[in-house]
Amino acid sequence: MAGRALVALGAALSMAGTVLPASAVSADSAVAAAFACKVDYATTEWSNGFNATVTISNLSGSAVTGWKLTYSYSGNQTLQQGWNGVWAQSGKQITVAGTTWNATIPANGSVSPGGNFSYSGSNAKPTDFAVNGAACTGTPPPTEPPPPGSSAPALKVSGNKLLTASGAAYRMLGVNRASGEFACVQGKGMWDSGPVDQASVNAMKAWRIRAVRIPLNEDCWLGLSGSPSGSTYQQAVKDYVNLLVANGINPILDLHWTHGVYTGNVSACSDVNATCQKPMPSMQYTPAFWTQVANAFKGNNAVVFDLFNEPYPDAANNWSDMAAAWRCLRDGGTCTGITFEVAGMQDLVDAVRATGATNVIMTAGLTWTNDLSQWLAYRPADPTGNLMASWHSYNFNACITVSCWDSQVGAVAAQVPVHAGEIGQNTCAHDYIDQVTTWLDGRGLGYTAWTWNPWGCGQGNVLIEDYNGTPTRTFGEGFRAHLLALTP
Repeated sequence: MAGRALVALGAALSMAGTVLPASAVSADSAVAAAFACKVDYATTEWSNGFNATVTISNLSGSAVTGWKLTYSYSGNQTLQQGWNGVWAQSGKQITVAGTTWNATIPANGSVSPGGNFSYSGSNAKPTDFAVNGAACTGTPPPTEPPPPGSSAPALKVSGNKLLTASGAAYRMLGVNRASGEFACVQGKGMWDSGPVDQASVNAMKAWRIRAVRIPLNEDCWLGLSGSPSGSTYQQAVKDYVNLLVANGINPILDLHWTHGVYTGNVSACSDVNATCQKPMPSMQYTPAFWTQVANAFKGNNAVVFDLFNEPYPDAANNWSDMAAAWRCLRDGGTCTGITFEVAGMQDLVDAVRATGATNVIMTAGLTWTNDLSQWLAYRPADPTGNLMASWHSYNFNACITVSCWDSQVGAVAAQVPVHAGEIGQNTCAHDYIDQVTTWLDGRGLGYTAWTWNPWGCGQGNVLIEDYNGTPTRTFGEGFRAHLLALTP
């Protein structure tokens, strides 16, 4: 179920949304033609009456001015008084219109009018919510997929929306294609012996995948260690990126494994080389990595940059000072528990923008990118405005409930676009990932599932049995069915 569940003393809940035709909107509010809404209806009852709160959420990318909600009761419910709206009743139909102070619902904003009613007998919840004459069913406005055979769209950020160059709302929906982060340092070649050719991309397209997140290795790109490395590694990445773009798929380049000795709390390895995930990137090499990557792909805004996979400076200081961990994430420098000089997200944004690249950038939160609670307060400055938040969600993380997603991720998504760079679960079922995708769908947010690699689904998170795109049971089957049902 998309949206927050509201429960109180036998409360009823109804959720809805649709795209309104232009004819349903007044001429002085043409922007509302793209309005899509969701309605949450909750009641608190007593012996002969009840209070109803009706929350109308704007799911579209533009503000709507001049809203009027209608719905009907099936019993003898009678309006006594209302607030946060102009309430009226005619027979069984209720009408609520905006007031002078809430006539406009901002993009991804909401209004919550309330009223008191008397009744006797049954008190069934309404089911016919409509705004400006169009039914509400909870569906966000349609996004614009690339036409068949076309290149992936150039992307930009406007407010809290990811848009194509033509201004259409866009969601990156797809998968991770792992191995570029480890194969080169583990003697497995470039892509762990897996194909990155046209046939393998065709298999992705059969799932209607339109974004692929590609984890990268800092040492291999810079030629510090591993094989292939340096120019050979870089060319392999460029070739795969170009192939995806030509097939209408947006690549997300993710810096996954980095240089630097870390042996502190929750250390994944003691190697100075990029042979595991470190808590933060280093000033010694990571700005240089992003300078080179940005120079390689600037001018191609179909390519998105995910600056660092899963920061955990909070774990490095044993969660003793969360404010210091957030400052470390943004500003870098000397961070408790980390022995090397840290590159903060601001350092990396600056490195990218210094090249003149205007590609969309994703930056993470804390706790392996699952905690976005202070992302807005500590987000780096981006002179282009093309900044998104990165979020990861697995069933073994801390933030795994709708209430946490609403309070943390939803609050960020109200101001900037959010992309769920990794989603999954440590079983081969798809019950958790279904909850995540449904919640993200309801807010028009994109996601890339882990992972498009045939590693066997014994421990979960593996989508395919082979690079022909045969889905795993049942994790891959569930995600494939979701994508096919979702995208045109």
